[in-house]
Amino acid sequence: MITKYCFGTPFETEAVAMKLNSTTVTSSDLTKEDSKDVFSFPISIKSDHNFFLEYDMAKDDIVYGLGEANRGINKRGYQYISYCTDDPNHTENKFSLYGAHNFIIIDGDQCFGLFFDYPGKLTFDIGYSSYSKLRVVAEEANLYLYVISGASSYDIIKQFREMIGESYLPPLWAFGYQQSRWGYKTASDIRTVADEYQKHGIGLDAIYMDIDYMEQYKDFTVDEEKFPNFTEFVAEMKNRNIHLVPIIDAGVKIEDGYSVYEEGVANNYFCKREDGTDFIAGVWPGDTHFPDFFKKDAREWFGNKYQTLLEKGIDGFWNDMNEPAIFYSKEGLDEAYEEVKKMENKELYLSNIFHLKYLMDSLQNKEDDHKRFYHDVEGKKVRHDKVHNLYGYYMTRAAGEAFHNLNESKRILLFSRSSYIGMHRYGGIWTGDNHSWWSHLLLNIKMMPSLNMCGFLYSGADLGGFGGDVTRDLMLRWLAFGIFTPLMRNHSAIGTRNQECYEFESAEEFKHLIGIRYRLIPYLYSEFVKAVKKNDMLFRPLAFDYPNDPLSRHIEDQLMLGEGLMIAPVYTQNATGRYIYLPEDMLYLKFTKDSDFSMEVLTKGHHYIEVDLSEVPLFVKQNHILPLAKEAENTATLDRKNFTILCYLTKEASYEFYEDDGITLPANGTTNILTIDCPNAAQIVNSEFQFA
Repeated sequence: MITKYCFGTPFETEAVAMKLNSTTVTSSDLTKEDSKDVFSFPISIKSDHNFFLEYDMAKDDIVYGLGEANRGINKRGYQYISYCTDDPNHTENKFSLYGAHNFIIIDGDQCFGLFFDYPGKLTFDIGYSSYSKLRVVAEEANLYLYVISGASSYDIIKQFREMIGESYLPPLWAFGYQQSRWGYKTASDIRTVADEYQKHGIGLDAIYMDIDYMEQYKDFTVDEEKFPNFTEFVAEMKNRNIHLVPIIDAGVKIEDGYSVYEEGVANNYFCKREDGTDFIAGVWPGDTHFPDFFKKDAREWFGNKYQTLLEKGIDGFWNDMNEPAIFYSKEGLDEAYEEVKKMENKELYLSNIFHLKYLMDSLQNKEDDHKRFYHDVEGKKVRHDKVHNLYGYYMTRAAGEAFHNLNESKRILLFSRSSYIGMHRYGGIWTGDNHSWWSHLLLNIKMMPSLNMCGFLYSGADLGGFGGDVTRDLMLRWLAFGIFTPLMRNHSAIGTRNQECYEFESAEEFKHLIGIRYRLIPYLYSEFVKAVKKNDMLFRPLAFDYPNDPLSRHIEDQLMLGEGLMIAPVYTQNATGRYIYLPEDMLYLKFTKDSDFSMEVLTKGHHYIEVDLSEVPLFVKQNHILPLAKEAENTATLDRKNFTILCYLTKEASYEFYEDDGITLPANGTTNILTIDCPNAAQIVNSEFQFA
């Protein structure tokens, strides 16, 4: 059951797709004596100038949710600030990351979900100040609060997912392996990457184009010197079954003669200062304006600009720098210069040197800058910081809506760095500029179920890490997890070690791992589409499948995947394997480089499994079927009819296999039901099967 409460005058974010009537909560409803009786659960709320919610958590309560947030699956014990932030150094002490996903579930004797539809800064203190207290604070008391009750956390999530609408579905090729690097500057660079992957026989479906493909970092342009005959180049790559995916940034370069800039100025499509002039911020092109995606006509205008590249054969995009990231503002620079002038005649004590450094560092992504520009919302001027978390969502919405109008029946790959709940209907997300740290591999693992809870099914991290120099063992271990994430993209920053798979010794081990990905794609794609259509999760904590198993409740480094799989990645340096816990007897499938795969039944309980760098462990639940395809070098040549069927039978097993053409909308494919009986004793099945 979902109950909607209205506090003050909320901003209409359009995060929720379902029409629900709301109960208006007034200050008289929130008197100290009776405020807990207003709601369906014993939460206490104060609403005056700001909003304050408090709940007394029991000792064993778990708190799920928050999507793209730091730390673990259970969010208890830390503080999280929902405020989209461009900060690549997301270490454990950081409160904010790139997304704002204000949905949590309290799982205990009392089990309920809370969604705070509020686009400004929102603080979740989940046992941080006091371990027994959940406290949620908004800067203003203008929001919608949705309280969801259900039989379990899983049930609550399904209700929430239905409420916010169906998740984005990418094309089939977007499930193939993808290679990216900030530093591919020319068509020749990209050809080299394609040549090397194909020479080594390593699977590949896409190569990404970072900011260097543009003419002076101007959106919707292509540098003709670096990429001559671009349309022909895109076609050349497609003939090799490789899709090119260009980046689109939020900032529009200020330059006379640049049509996007001139059209934006002429039609008042850019964000304004309080005095009505166009706000100026420094990003990659230098001085830029930000499109006002809160204006419907500005969204339509910007979204239609993607057609410039669609007409050249491009069928995938990634939206970046859309928190929005700000390197400096004119106002911020002026303030910094004034401070420097004040210090000119002072002795250069060490403290002054550090202050000078601080002044320069603080120019980037300064929250004061968010108070310097405004949006036009149906004729009303709204200061950016009040709706900050919606900017990346609305940018991607602009593209998604345009794609529907421009290519109504064709799926276009689209994902974003910044996001808010609701954006999941238009595109996926990647988890931003991570590092080549083992801790970020573990963070990637733990983040996947939380992202799924909030509707973001098409997601993944920069495999190998964006910043820093990856080691060979970290790259292999991260790929061994990445073969299960819908977005499987290796991405790195300029100036770091080259981390394309062919750059490492024994490239055949990388080929082997990516080959496993292609063998799994039919299953992953089938499970993904079913999760979209059923408002389900692809990745789940073990506790969701085994609610009565007390040990499963606290395991965060093993995940359920799809209908019948469990994964247990290795994520520590120099490890030769890992300990696992099985909530039931399972088929242990290990992909090995030399013998394809090995299988054995492991009994319920604790085990240590040895896993070499080129191996991938996978577990299949009893009486669940895994259809495994043959290896392929891209999705265009992937055989989705002939499979090796693997399962551990103690009775009958049935699997619903979904298949479509991978490109058309709506996704109205066919479903094949595969059923296998176990006539005698329990048995491992390894057989060939062909769908009609």
